[in-house]
Amino acid sequence: MAQQPSGIFDEHHPPSPELVDDCVHCGFCLPACPTYVLWGQEMDSPRGRIYLTRMGLEGRAAFTKSYLEHFDACLGCMACVTACPSGVKYGALIEAVRPQLERHAPRSFSDRLFRQAIFALFPYPARLRALTWPLRIYQRTGLQRLIRSSGLLKLMPQRIQAMESLAPSLSPASSARLPAVIPAQGTRRLRVGLLLGCVQRVFFGNVNAATARVLSAEGCEVIVPQRQGCCGALMVHAGQEKQALAAARQLIDAFDEADVDVIVTNAAGCGSTLKEYGYLLRDDPQYAARAAALAARCRDISEVLADLEPQAPRHPVHLRVAYHDACHLQHGQGITTQPRRVLSTIPSLALLEIPEGSLCCGSAGIYNLIEPEPAHALGARKARNILATDADAVASSNPGCLLQLRKELEEIGHTMPMLHLVELVDASIRGVPPFDPSKVKTTFGRG
Repeated sequence: MAQQPSGIFDEHHPPSPELVDDCVHCGFCLPACPTYVLWGQEMDSPRGRIYLTRMGLEGRAAFTKSYLEHFDACLGCMACVTACPSGVKYGALIEAVRPQLERHAPRSFSDRLFRQAIFALFPYPARLRALTWPLRIYQRTGLQRLIRSSGLLKLMPQRIQAMESLAPSLSPASSARLPAVIPAQGTRRLRVGLLLGCVQRVFFGNVNAATARVLSAEGCEVIVPQRQGCCGALMVHAGQEKQALAAARQLIDAFDEADVDVIVTNAAGCGSTLKEYGYLLRDDPQYAARAAALAARCRDISEVLADLEPQAPRHPVHLRVAYHDACHLQHGQGITTQPRRVLSTIPSLALLEIPEGSLCCGSAGIYNLIEPEPAHALGARKARNILATDADAVASSNPGCLLQLRKELEEIGHTMPMLHLVELVDASIRGVPPFDPSKVKTTFGRG
């Protein structure tokens, strides 16, 4: 039901005054907030943004450039939600404010154009797939090396530089496609639907393939709805409400046809959004109940594997692995123990904790593209913390995090294998190295 206008916000889902009132301004969120850690500015903290929201509700603020920038600076990492002793629903507040900003706040022509280009490309796997060919040419012909060494990139806008540096290295496995059904090995324990993602299916097809193999080995029949598109996560987090709702409805239709027990995600940001579908589509009489039902069936791959007693034998993987908690997994979904339990089933794998593990790496969906400076500062900080672990490789549960960490480590002169958690499990089950063993000083094997 539409709400009456509140202050500067229009009548369509303005931020809730009741949620704003839940904040008692205790300050526990401050050391958890990445932008406050970087800058120490009150208005660039969750507490400060909640105060700005209150000012907007009371009509004591306006949609100025400054007002917009404080919200744009928020990564939406939800670390403040984990830290808050009062249970303030900051996620619901920021996701109510952002669509209002997109409808009313001033943006420069170049800013709007860049954002429109991102949302005309990233949520569409077919368009992303078309981009892989020029990207392969750029990477494999030496053109990338030439452009980087010539200094031409430094003449480009920062956002273009960020996009170039974050582009994934493509291999034949990157765009691997999955069949509609992957049978369970042995007695079927679950019938699961696999969310392919957008960036994930085009640039990290190897992760989806590993996910399907592991689930199959653990007795799950894997259904891959071929009609599925984008889940809407990137749009939700950027305030692109209409586009997000359309994507969510299409995905619900695709998975309703699949008739599965569980919907498995392997990208933290996607999983976090799917679990909020009931709230996202609460006003839609045709989809509200179906959205809530889908959200209730959604599980991260680590949750599914942690709940299933392992049936597939694990072979040793002799590696020191630093595990990076993706924000939308640890804060957005409250999942921290399950990934560690899953990795602990791999013999000989040493799991290392990264200092400041709850602090965002700076990826945050498209944040590292639209806010490259703070994203780089956070990424460099995370990269230094990873190096302090003396790890052989890094594992995480989100493709954006892996791209961000690879970029930041390379910029300080270090290359390190970046792996999705499920790739390590897959390698252990199959008894193969998760990457080229010559890249690290340790060994792999069955013994």
